Amino acid sequence: MSTGFYWDERTMWHAGGNYAFTVPLGGLVQPLAAGGLPESPETKRRLKNLMDVTGLTHDLSVSSAPEATPDQLRRVHTDRYLTAFKEMSDAGGGEIGHHAPFARGGFELAALSAGLTTAAVAAVLDGHHENAYALSRPPGHHCLADAPMGFCLLANIAIAIEAAKASRPDLRVAVVDWDVHHGNGTEAIFYDRADVLTLSIHQEGNYPLDTGGIDARGTGAGEGHNINVPLPAGAGHTAYLHAIDRIVAPALTAYAPDLIIVACGYDAGAVDPLARMLATADTFRDMTLRLKSLAEQLCDGKLVLSHEGGYSEIYAPFCGHATLEALSGSARTAPDPMARALNNRQPGPRFDAFLTGEIDRMAQELGF
Repeated sequence: MSTGFYWDERTMWHAGGNYAFTVPLGGLVQPLAAGGLPESPETKRRLKNLMDVTGLTHDLSVSSAPEATPDQLRRVHTDRYLTAFKEMSDAGGGEIGHHAPFARGGFELAALSAGLTTAAVAAVLDGHHENAYALSRPPGHHCLADAPMGFCLLANIAIAIEAAKASRPDLRVAVVDWDVHHGNGTEAIFYDRADVLTLSIHQEGNYPLDTGGIDARGTGAGEGHNINVPLPAGAGHTAYLHAIDRIVAPALTAYAPDLIIVACGYDAGAVDPLARMLATADTFRDMTLRLKSLAEQLCDGKLVLSHEGGYSEIYAPFCGHATLEALSGSARTAPDPMARALNNRQPGPRFDAFLTGEIDRMAQELGF
């Protein structure tokens, strides 16, 4: 019943095409920095390296997984998109959607990334692990059924959910997305369904610019099963935990899922280059502890975290380490090297009062 940790070095070799280099990337040519994309392999590889150095890796059940199968991909994505993606990948790479380039072999690496999350979900549902973490790369929460977007080429979490539901059609899943960017892809895929609750806490108006409003609640059978919590820029530790306590916890309790999946991005971290939030490593630790407790209360501890964004090569690994400490209960620690500086830069009492007031207002509007 240990914590499962799913990763594969090959996913670190995903590249953004020839955006910054003149050499052909992909195949056996290992990219230096993901072809110039902010979605670099270094944030994820440095997390794994940090875990190895502290010994945390030894407290986890570590394994890889096979690529998601064509049938698993087709349960979420259109044949037209998958065919176009595979053909372009085989031809050397390129870009089909918005801000989601890839190099040769990108299709197989994206399928491997989805396979890691799929395997983590299956292992938890089958009782092999109480909970699990998938270090998936490329990420997935922006990807739509028919197009990639925002560094995301396949919808990792959605693929894992549909793979699980193929043998468990009555499975109820809740997805909690605390990546700083709105989880628009996951939202869109399940927007008209009641068997999956999608909940996104994100920086308001960051990315995408035109999604993530509190008024987007789902449609048809899915009405009321999509929840957005758009936080103002500058939200920090207190605001994030208040959002978990005031909105996420009652939403999950009311929904009573059989499984909770977290779209686990670290780009709400205070020094992330693609966001303007003030979360710390302790924020991610405490959010994980809260979700772990909720999973124990609601679904026998069945909790899976799937890695999404986080673009500070220095800080994201420490946020990830704190998360995995909390998830696994390991005593191995990696003290936050920026804790003193970032704690001193948290919002003051007046702004925190404003932020918690806004969260309370949204909770009332959502019916909590």
